Amino acid sequence: MLNVNIGELMTHRAYLSPEAEGYVGRKTYSFSEMNRRVNQFAHYLQQENIQAGERIALFCKNHEDFITSFFSAAKIGVITVPINWRLQTSEIVYILQNTEPTLLIYDVEFEEKIKDVLQHVSVKTVQAGDERFDPFIDSFPTDEVRPVSKGDDTILIMYTSGTTGKPKGAMITHTNLLAASIGMSHVIDWWFGDRFLSVAPFFHIGGFAPIITNVHNGSTSVLMANFDPFAVWKTIEEEKITTMMTVPVMLQYMLKVFDKEKMNYRSLRNITCGASPVPESLIKAYDRLGIPIQQVYGITEYTGAVSFWKKIMGEDKIQSMGKTVFHGKVKIVDPDTNEELPPNRVGEIVCSGPQVFKGYWRNGEETKKVLNHGEYRSGDIGKIDEDGFIYVIDRLKDMIISGGENIYSSELENVISSHPDVVEVAVVGIPDEKWGEVPKAFVVKKESSPLQMEDIIQFCQNQLASYKCVKKVEFINELPRNASGKVLKHVLKTKKQSIKNWLPLLYRFIIQWNFL
Repeated sequence: MLNVNIGELMTHRAYLSPEAEGYVGRKTYSFSEMNRRVNQFAHYLQQENIQAGERIALFCKNHEDFITSFFSAAKIGVITVPINWRLQTSEIVYILQNTEPTLLIYDVEFEEKIKDVLQHVSVKTVQAGDERFDPFIDSFPTDEVRPVSKGDDTILIMYTSGTTGKPKGAMITHTNLLAASIGMSHVIDWWFGDRFLSVAPFFHIGGFAPIITNVHNGSTSVLMANFDPFAVWKTIEEEKITTMMTVPVMLQYMLKVFDKEKMNYRSLRNITCGASPVPESLIKAYDRLGIPIQQVYGITEYTGAVSFWKKIMGEDKIQSMGKTVFHGKVKIVDPDTNEELPPNRVGEIVCSGPQVFKGYWRNGEETKKVLNHGEYRSGDIGKIDEDGFIYVIDRLKDMIISGGENIYSSELENVISSHPDVVEVAVVGIPDEKWGEVPKAFVVKKESSPLQMEDIIQFCQNQLASYKCVKKVEFINELPRNASGKVLKHVLKTKKQSIKNWLPLLYRFIIQWNFL
């Protein structure tokens, strides 16, 4: 793999395509204009004597100031720490105390939250996210800065979503980002001149990785700070979007408002979707609209995409996660013995290749648990069929052991979600005196549906062995999710009485995604 500085990608793209439209944000920037901004901010960082290996933290939405800050820092070897702007004060403070950044760049709209944060940590700040950022950097020179770090040096710390416990900071290198970009752009349909809608948040690896690929490919990034399904369809029409990255909950809400909008979406060639498995019914619903869904299996510690499935690979493989990206490798091992398993045997998914992260920031103990001679133990259960297609069955920690039998929650979820009255479902194991654990389904049903618990149980029994079937069903209005859209199964597992226990968390999630 090339021993490059990832910040210099912007320099090379500005040289190759100086007048090409690079970014559409508050205003439109060519690649050469963006590179000048990057150089200006890099000179500011140097003036502040921020050295290679030090950190800057970004508490920003998807806009040109985030792009500028990252590439500026990358050119001079400064590590960027994107922070989830949906976090509470204590969570933000934890990340800042863990990484000790020299500079915190934050959006003006978060000023009150940052004031609270600064009562607990001391760090120099710069405001971004509006017109005042441009005058701030305009006084600095536009000439190129000398690249400092490269290759296997850490350049990004991306915090895991933290569905349980405290999040861990995944150290990602220049090489990781370059390899991820090559891996994606050589597998999925993502080309020079594409117009990519950047709506997945940049603090998530699924939103961040396309930043690099769009520069690498020469694609235009249309930057969208907030997800709103109506606004997405409108932007697709007005900006002639050709491709975008989403999570399944985004697709669901976009589909829900589709008939109300009647927008012209003919420019849209495909949509990539990841973070959690995309229901087959959702893929087929978009297929009927003439919009192919490219399903991605991604992991923060793998710098994004591990594998992709797209329709051309065969609809008979629609339940798979496709094949690995370029330069990526996956094998299945016995979780206990680490012995590699043959095709169609279920075990733990182990990934290798230049995309594997460097380790967890200041957390050697957790690093040792997942890294072994360049191989990453994903904690996911899956299999590889005889044609090399990868199937992700469950999280190892979500597997239900009932009466000595392994039950995969995702298998039950796939069956239940195929019921015409089911909107979405999550299955977890709950304690049982006789069997140890039994599966329980939390089901969101369609409005006005007469669906009852007995209907769900019978539906399972018609398609699965009896020991696998759910024993209990609870109907709820929404599944609790974290800021990346992943279902918080630990919330469901500890749920005692009613929806009111986690309704505030759900309401916060909905508001922050602008669904209401």
